[in-house]
Amino acid sequence: MSNIEKKEQNLNLLIDKLNSISLSYSQPEYEIEKIKIERNELSNNKKKIEKQNQELMREHKYLKEKLQKLQLEVSQKSELEERFKKDIEDLSQETESLVGEIDKWQM
Repeated sequence: MSNIEKKEQNLNLLIDKLNSISLSYSQPEYEIEKIKIERNELSNNKKKIEKQNQELMREHKYLKEKLQKLQLEVSQKSELEERFKKDIEDLSQETESLVGEIDKWQM
């Protein structure tokens, strides 16, 4: 379980506990307000973290796709480079063969 998931689970548990506190307890009003404020802060933090997580997931997906495209590009360029090297080698051998033929005719 990732760190974010653990934090989210802990926040959810805490929010559930805060929601389940009954007002029937003989708690002073300021404590009840304090608990409500804390609950709202936790809820807001949770929403903020979820939003950040969604943004990170979108960015991750974008970067992953970009990496795949770059890998494909590199692969294609490598193929072209190999073909180019082979063509140069073939031309080099052909040139040597022609030079040999020319030397035969000149003798």
